[in-house]
Amino acid sequence: MTEQEIQTLLINALETLFEVDPKTVTPETNLYEDLEIDSIDAIDLIDHIKRETGHKLQAEDFRNVRTVEDVVQAVLKLSQKTE
Repeated sequence: MTEQEIQTLLINALETLFEVDPKTVTPETNLYEDLEIDSIDAIDLIDHIKRETGHKLQAEDFRNVRTVEDVVQAVLKLSQKTE
C-alpha cells in the first residue's frame, strides 16, 4: 500500500468509526487531543486497519503513535515488512 492509500483508509475509518469530519483531518492531526480518541477507540481503530489491510498493528506499535501521519507510517512500515 502507498502512503496515500493508507491515509485515505485511515481518514475513512475515522469518519466511519468516530464520526470525524474528513475535512478536519490532516497528517498533523493529533488522534488523542484533536479527535479525542481514547485507548478503547484506538483498539477499534487497530482492528479496523487489520480488517482492511491484513496487517495487524500491535498495541506496542500504537503506543508511540500520536498523529495521523504516525499511524500512516506505522502501517506503511508493517506493509513493507510483509512484501
